[in-house]
Amino acid sequence: MPTRLRWAAGAVRLTLREPGDGFDRALGRARRLITGRAPQSFHYEADPEWERHLHERLGQPWPCAEADAFATLWSQVTESLREQGLSMGRGAYGGWDDGDQGFARAVWCLTTHLQAKSVVETGVARGITSRVILEALERGGEGRLASIDLPALATAIHSEIAAAVPSELRGRWTYVNGTSRRMLPPLLAELGEIDLFVHDSSHTTRNLRFELERAWGALRKGAVIADDIERNEGFGAFTRSRPDVPAFVAAADDSGAQFGILLKGL
Repeated sequence: MPTRLRWAAGAVRLTLREPGDGFDRALGRARRLITGRAPQSFHYEADPEWERHLHERLGQPWPCAEADAFATLWSQVTESLREQGLSMGRGAYGGWDDGDQGFARAVWCLTTHLQAKSVVETGVARGITSRVILEALERGGEGRLASIDLPALATAIHSEIAAAVPSELRGRWTYVNGTSRRMLPPLLAELGEIDLFVHDSSHTTRNLRFELERAWGALRKGAVIADDIERNEGFGAFTRSRPDVPAFVAAADDSGAQFGILLKGL
């Protein structure tokens, strides 16, 4: 079956099961095919010194004491994917973005500096962010990561799912197959409270607002970080409704994409 026909068949199955998520994915795909690039609907003013300001807010030294450890890890991740014949960067995962170093560095610092024990993420793809979180938890000696992921509709890249996560780290990891709308509420109810939430799934206003609202309610004292916030107005709407919450907007290292960080109780 041709690739586009297989994708279309997967989209129909998803829409029948999860109408909202199926429509979101189909709309995003259509925009990419028409424009040749990911949709951008909102621009935030990024802080060029977001890393220093974030570390100051967390009471951590700057330059970051964990910078060398992250640099070493990033080289290992890059090499492990290269050995599997996989490249990294924007559009590398079947046309979808995968593996910005700035976003991964922020996740590393938050997991480490918050001494996170319970982390939830949405979106896995090749598991680059998952690997970063799991490595940070391993260094801390405790903690678990739960990841919700609805695999790409392009089945040809399913073999690449979690390619960056080695077997020795998977004992701390729970992989949940499905949409965040269906799987996130029961997962958070089971966990009770979390320390860090990472959004990197369907980048629509509807989905981001849903995830942030649910995760914020489960967050005790910690952070949420959301990737590709320039694709919708969800992050801005959420922060405007909580003007006293410390918020940071950062430009990705590798392109004009942006990600946002919110702190709770810090």
